[in-house]
Amino acid sequence: MTRTLWNFPAEPRPFDLRTLSLAESAMHPPVIVVLAPHPDDFDAIALTLKLFHDAGAEIHLAVLTTGASGVEDGFGDAINDGQKGALREIEQRDSCALFGLPAERITFMALPLDVSGNPPLDAANHERIRAYLAQRSPQLVFMPHGNDSNVTHQRTYALFRNVVLTQGWTMWAVLNQDAKTIKIRTDLYLPFDEEQAEWKAALLRQHRSQHQRNLNTRGKGFDERVLAVNRQAGSGVNAPYAEIFELERFG
Repeated sequence: MTRTLWNFPAEPRPFDLRTLSLAESAMHPPVIVVLAPHPDDFDAIALTLKLFHDAGAEIHLAVLTTGASGVEDGFGDAINDGQKGALREIEQRDSCALFGLPAERITFMALPLDVSGNPPLDAANHERIRAYLAQRSPQLVFMPHGNDSNVTHQRTYALFRNVVLTQGWTMWAVLNQDAKTIKIRTDLYLPFDEEQAEWKAALLRQHRSQHQRNLNTRGKGFDERVLAVNRQAGSGVNAPYAEIFELERFG
């Protein structure tokens, strides 16, 4: 990869992303890749991505798995994994359209899964991730934190890390908090208010299968579940809500 490392200030940490001087890089805005283990992981950090999108960053989304197992039988008349995966792809496309991400920047990888329903850490999957990153040469790669109880989240981080270390590439991993994150260090944060929370909620509700499943199994919608995580994070930075991230530099 030939791109230089996009710089985050070393101090102070945690760093408020609202104070980031994106104007200085307007002529060369960052190329960003979002490695989403499942459809909807993009939306978990939608406000941070919108900050970069509005500043002219080139954002690409790779959805690694179909997320079929997250759809209840019969929802939207989907009864098998193919139908459920197709449904979730439509939901993610609808959400990205509302966000404003061009359709040509969305890739649904549909990585094969092992018997436990997670993408294996094998040579084929490493090569898929390597080829995708090599084609786009990002400076920033967003994904859920590897310290997470969700195995597909863990393996997304492991695939990325192994590829980048093997290739010797220079880039930042920007690891976000998720509802199942076990522990995270707050290096970056984006505070947001009720109006922005409602915009984000509208994106999350585009994932209709997940919204209904959360209502059925948890008694609250998908939007409420994600925003509850953001509300708790916001309490640590004196804000109504916040998206928080840990940085890992490679190269």
